[in-house]
Amino acid sequence: MGKTTLARRLAESLRGELILEQAADNPFLERFYRSGGSGALPAQLYFLFQRAKQLEDLRQSDMFAPVRVADFHIDKDRLFAEVNLDRAEMALYEQMVEKMDIDPPVPDLVIYLQAPVDALLQRIARRGISYERFIERGYLERLADAYARHYYSYDEAPLLIVNAEGMDPANNNEDYALLLERVRRTTSGRHFFNPAAVVALG
Repeated sequence: MGKTTLARRLAESLRGELILEQAADNPFLERFYRSGGSGALPAQLYFLFQRAKQLEDLRQSDMFAPVRVADFHIDKDRLFAEVNLDRAEMALYEQMVEKMDIDPPVPDLVIYLQAPVDALLQRIARRGISYERFIERGYLERLADAYARHYYSYDEAPLLIVNAEGMDPANNNEDYALLLERVRRTTSGRHFFNPAAVVALG
C-alpha cells in the first residue's frame, strides 16, 4: 500500500496538516540504489538535514494545530542508517545527530504497516520508479528485520501494527474505513490490526 497516499487520506479525514517525507528530493538516493555503499552516507545525511528542517518548520508554525499526519516516523532515519552505514560512517552520523540536537515531538500514534518482502517487491514493481528497480531482495529483508526488531520493543507512543499484506487502505474505501475506525480508537498501548480477521468475523 502507498504510505503517502494513506497519510493524505488520514490527514483529510482527521482535518489535519500533512507532513511528507519528500524522498524524491534526495539527489543521492538513485546513486545509493545503484551502487549501495558509496551512496549510503550522503543519502542518510541528506535525510537527516531534511528532517531537522521539517522539525524546525514545525516549531515555528502553529504549535496548536489539532492534528498532524506524517508519512514517516523519525525513528526511520536511524533504522536505515544502522542497516546501510559501516561502523565509521555510523559514528560520523551519530556525531551529526548529537550536534544537531534534534528533539522530535512524541507522536500520539505510530502506525507500523507490516508486509512480507514478496509483497513489498510487487508494490515496488507496480510503482514503476526507475531507480527503485535496483533494490535487492536481501536489502528489503534486512530492512524488514530492522523494523520488526525496533517495533517489538517500541513503547514511546501508542503503536498500531497493521497486517498490510492483504489490504489496500490507500485505494480501497472499505479497507480504509476499517483502518480509520481503528486509528480513532487507538489512544494508548500496543495493538495489532488484521483486517482479514475483522472481515471474517464480521
